[in-house]
Amino acid sequence: MREAVIVGAVRTPIGKRGGALKDWRPDDLAAFALRSLVDRAGIEPKLVEDVILGCVTQVDEQGLNIGRLAPLIAGFPESVPGTSVNRMCASGLQAFNFASMEIMTGQADVAIAGGVESMSRVPLGSDAGALSPKLLEKYEIVQQGI
Repeated sequence: MREAVIVGAVRTPIGKRGGALKDWRPDDLAAFALRSLVDRAGIEPKLVEDVILGCVTQVDEQGLNIGRLAPLIAGFPESVPGTSVNRMCASGLQAFNFASMEIMTGQADVAIAGGVESMSRVPLGSDAGALSPKLLEKYEIVQQGI
């Protein structure tokens, strides 16, 4: 089995609710990080075989498969696929696990994994609907996926 290695890492500044990043759309923030990553690593975006982004609350500006839309905003070619993962608090970690599995099993040579969320623009729970009464009978709170 092949080894997966990290060849670059970037992130946006850590923000706080209503802070300096409140006017940035989450898809634009993710696109900025993606563009910065390929620029710093010296990789042509067309060589990326998958983009996987973890995102807990996939609605509004974080909806419609932000893992696909952010690379397009970043100027990646339409041929680069992307997807979003929701595993609650472990969404970004799961994205890295999936990208590593793709590389280790030979399904991809270059994959990008990350996470995106803006609690200022898309508050936690924005995607919550009415939980099943059967679920609420069994559990005090829905588990966070970790």
